[in-house]
Amino acid sequence: MQVMAGNTTAESVSRLAVAAGVVQLIGLVSLIVFFIVGGPFGTLNDLCIGLTGLLSAALAWQLSAAFTARPPALGWLMPALAGLGALIVVVGSGLVITGTTGWVLAGLCTEFGYAWIGVWLLSFCLTPRVSAAWPRGLKGLGLVAGGLMVLGVLTLPGLLRGLDAWEVLPWYVNVGQAGGLGWLLLYPLWCLWLGRFLAIR
Repeated sequence: MQVMAGNTTAESVSRLAVAAGVVQLIGLVSLIVFFIVGGPFGTLNDLCIGLTGLLSAALAWQLSAAFTARPPALGWLMPALAGLGALIVVVGSGLVITGTTGWVLAGLCTEFGYAWIGVWLLSFCLTPRVSAAWPRGLKGLGLVAGGLMVLGVLTLPGLLRGLDAWEVLPWYVNVGQAGGLGWLLLYPLWCLWLGRFLAIR
C-alpha cells in the first residue's frame, strides 16, 4: 500500500476512517431503535457517539501527517481542535450514560464538541493537496458535513446556562442542534467514502 507520509499509510487511514463511519452509523441505528422500542439502545448510541469522537481525533492526526496543511501551523492546530472536540464529545456521552445530566444538556455538550471536529473537517477538505487529488464529491460531502457540524457552536450559551429541558432552549440553540445532521449521518458517510477511496488508490 502506498505510503502517504512518514509511517502513515493509506491502508491504516482507510481502516480508521471506516471504523469511525461504521461506529457512528451503528449509533444512529441504535438511536432509531431506542425511540421505537426503548431498552439499552440509547446507551449503545451514547457509547458509539463517544467512540466516534475519539476515532475522529485519531483520524485527524493521521490525515494531518499525510497531507501537510498550508500554512504549516494548521498542520497541528486543526487536529488539536479535533482532539479537543473529541474530549468534549466524550464528556457529553459520559454525562448522559452516568445520569449526571439529562439527555438535552448532554446533547448540547456533544453538539459543541462535534462542532470543533467540524472545523477540522472543513479545514482539511480545503487543504490544497486534497482539493487537487480527491474526488469532487468526497470533498463536497466533507464541506457540507463540516459546515453543518460547525453549527454546534451555537449550543454554547445553552451549555453554559445548564439548560436541560427542550422547551427552555432558545431558538439559536435549537439551530445549533441541526449540526447533528452533519455528525450523525453525513460525516460517517464521508468517512466510509474516504476509507473506500484510500483503499483502492
